[in-house]
Amino acid sequence: MTSAHSTPEGQPRLALSGVSKRFGAVLALDQVDFELYTGEVVALVGDNGAGKSTLAKIIAGVYQPNAGAILFEGRSTRIGSPEAASALGIATVYQDLALCDNLDVVANLFLGRERASGLPGGLHALSEEEMERRTRDVLQSLSVKIPSVRRPVAELSGGQRQSVAVSRAVLWGSRIVVLDEPTAALGVEQTALVLRLVGQLRERGLSVVLISHNLADVFQVADRIVVLRLGRRVAMFQRRETTLEQVVAAITGGSTSP
Repeated sequence: MTSAHSTPEGQPRLALSGVSKRFGAVLALDQVDFELYTGEVVALVGDNGAGKSTLAKIIAGVYQPNAGAILFEGRSTRIGSPEAASALGIATVYQDLALCDNLDVVANLFLGRERASGLPGGLHALSEEEMERRTRDVLQSLSVKIPSVRRPVAELSGGQRQSVAVSRAVLWGSRIVVLDEPTAALGVEQTALVLRLVGQLRERGLSVVLISHNLADVFQVADRIVVLRLGRRVAMFQRRETTLEQVVAAITGGSTSP
């Protein structure tokens, strides 16, 4: 494995050490190390089949590693389920976004966690005003512009939908956000919106794992770039100290020489 520079000083917020994952005879991850520090964006790149999605799903609690250790804020932990990941403050935004198209922005942010106030006879009603206020507050704090928080998400642009999904993670106190190809199929303007949002997450002290095939996007927002190839971590670069050609060479196994 090559490294363009050492990782940031201090204790990582999340550290995976020697993580391996098998699916039958297929070794999807082979003794992979991965570190994520507070307030940084780490891009996870590699060709199809490199192991990016498998590693992300281990962080998200969807898959369990066959070997290796996971430390969260210095403590050994087992992320045994998506619920366990959520309890730690890990949120994953997949490509499908897991949004309900027929519901408005407020309902999507509070889906399954609706705020209620008591009524006589033990009945409960949703506290719509409180939910709407908190929705506006989190969107404003992330500089996300939505025409109306009462608009069904089906009517929003791709970038706005991605912003709603990320805002939901922030609203519920996530400390780590895993973004799976957040700019896939977006136009230039919508991609810029999402990349600005990633920068906002970093400014708030959140840690971001960015999975992307788009190296132009990666070079805009990432602090470090981790390269996987055939299930192994083969390189780690500081984005400011590397070139696109070096990253491409690590992804493909080629040479960086002219």
